[in-house]
Amino acid sequence: RLDHIGFFGNQWIETPNMDRLAAESVVFENAYPEGLPTLPVRSALFTGNYTLTNRFWQGLLPQDVTMAEILDEYGFVNAMITDTYHLFKPNMNYHRGFHAYEWIRGQEVDAYKTKPHGMDLARFMKPALEDTYIVRVLDQYFRNVAGRREEADYFPAQVMKKSAEWLEDNHRTNQPFFLHVDCFDPHEPWEPPPPFDTKYADPDFDGPRIILPKGGPCDWMTPEEIRFTRSQYAGEVSFVDKWLGYLMDRIRELGLMENSIIVFLSDHGHPHGDHGAMLKMGDQLYSELLRIPLFIRFPDGRHAGERVKGLVQVVDIFPTILDILGHSNEAEFMQGKSFMPLVSGQAEKIREYVTMGFFSSEDRCIRDERWSFIRRPAGQTDELYDLSEDPGETRNLLKEKPEKAKEMADALARVFNIRMQKEHALQVRLDVPGHLTDRRFPPVRYWKK
Repeated sequence: RLDHIGFFGNQWIETPNMDRLAAESVVFENAYPEGLPTLPVRSALFTGNYTLTNRFWQGLLPQDVTMAEILDEYGFVNAMITDTYHLFKPNMNYHRGFHAYEWIRGQEVDAYKTKPHGMDLARFMKPALEDTYIVRVLDQYFRNVAGRREEADYFPAQVMKKSAEWLEDNHRTNQPFFLHVDCFDPHEPWEPPPPFDTKYADPDFDGPRIILPKGGPCDWMTPEEIRFTRSQYAGEVSFVDKWLGYLMDRIRELGLMENSIIVFLSDHGHPHGDHGAMLKMGDQLYSELLRIPLFIRFPDGRHAGERVKGLVQVVDIFPTILDILGHSNEAEFMQGKSFMPLVSGQAEKIREYVTMGFFSSEDRCIRDERWSFIRRPAGQTDELYDLSEDPGETRNLLKEKPEKAKEMADALARVFNIRMQKEHALQVRLDVPGHLTDRRFPPVRYWKK
């Protein structure tokens, strides 16, 4: 979450290493993903192309041309180090084009360990969680991490240490390199090691340790339980920051800081009851989910301290890197746009709007630098927020600002072509008789069946 970083105004979570890196970088204040969540974001990052209208939760396609593959053509040595287990599931192929890759196993429900863990799951339960998928996730997670003994065994430490080791082994070659460091945390289950597990928690709290709530409305949680869950997420943020600092220190010690481009980002934020819901759900298209930290540290600290207000998206990062490297011709057929004109001051904006949504949901959000419009499925009320006056998105101005709502809705319709959607609906109607009830939206819930 953008608002969980000190550089962006947070005053209760310690993130000194993110803050330091941001201060040395160009900071993008209006950065967003496009298609959510984990895998669609990485598809956009690796290919420079959108996913929301045509890609779902899937691996790279044979026709995709990736960042690693293009940089390989220019003599780069490419490595990926990650514990984001979705990337290395069978047939995902996100390691394509990398000369070296290291999978750090065991996150979440990675099919890794089968030995019983001995944990009492009742400590992490409430009646609302029993007989749900939460039990299976926690059971597999605790099997995977049963061998942990110290902080260095936790995932962020492993990812950053392995990344530093790769740099130590490879930085003296004459070839340029591309190192993709992909850290799953701070991802649920939120279980940071001491002292981060108690750092932001109420010492008097004696309720269930809900480190993995179920997605959706959180009216089954007490305010104290929600605060505890938030404290564990915050603890993970500070824990990740500590080990990011470890990697950044090694980069400095190896003399790589002043001739490297360093890009820092998250794929999305996370709701913690802000709008009455927990977890990243397709209908929670608010800032706590959508706004992401994005900053770029240039060689020799060029552009340090600049803050860019123009809208950018994850899909723009790859074209921007190619532009910086002098290979912008490679981005000719990418849908992303280089945002270097924003950095250099040649332009105030490269986009009028950004659009966002989940591959598995009909809800869609469109934003400019001030307004956010959320289009809801048929039968539900759309939402319009003035982000400058109401950053918490608590007051729906749909009835008070109908002209602005129509402007944003019309812009959204141009992006998600309604006629195309009706053609999709017709096809499903022919292939799956009786399943289609509303032709206005892609019937994703029926495709999944």
